[in-house]
Amino acid sequence: MIELRPIRALSADALDPLLAASIAEGLRFVARLAHEWAAGAARFDGPGEVLLGGYDRAALVAVGGLTPDPYGGAPGVGRLRHLYVLPAARRRGVGRRLVRALEAAAAGHYRVLVLRTDTAAAAGFFEALGYEPLPLDGTATHRRELGPATPTV
Repeated sequence: MIELRPIRALSADALDPLLAASIAEGLRFVARLAHEWAAGAARFDGPGEVLLGGYDRAALVAVGGLTPDPYGGAPGVGRLRHLYVLPAARRRGVGRRLVRALEAAAAGHYRVLVLRTDTAAAAGFFEALGYEPLPLDGTATHRRELGPATPTV
């Protein structure tokens, strides 16, 4: 069983398999995560932020983050970021569990979640989880209403 847990320290060694696999698929967002983490630009340690990892024993096989939406500026809007599951770990429910865990973390901070995806497969995945497609000319491709945000103290 793949265990989900917050990532507090992200080593290049742990991320390398996801980085290599995502690049092989023509995806750039795991590379962006690696760069932003190394530069200290994204640590997912602010209010309403979390970076979760899916671990198969000690190996990182999935990753996904939650931050305030940096593009819209509207309060109560969070953004799912850098969600990636190694191809060998797909079709085992880890992506669904990862999204649901991020939604649970968002519940105390956000009323809406948005995300951007570039592939039809990912769009179908998010739509199956209740995310609605948005017009393609914006900063997000999908959104999901969570309900009223109840700020945590």
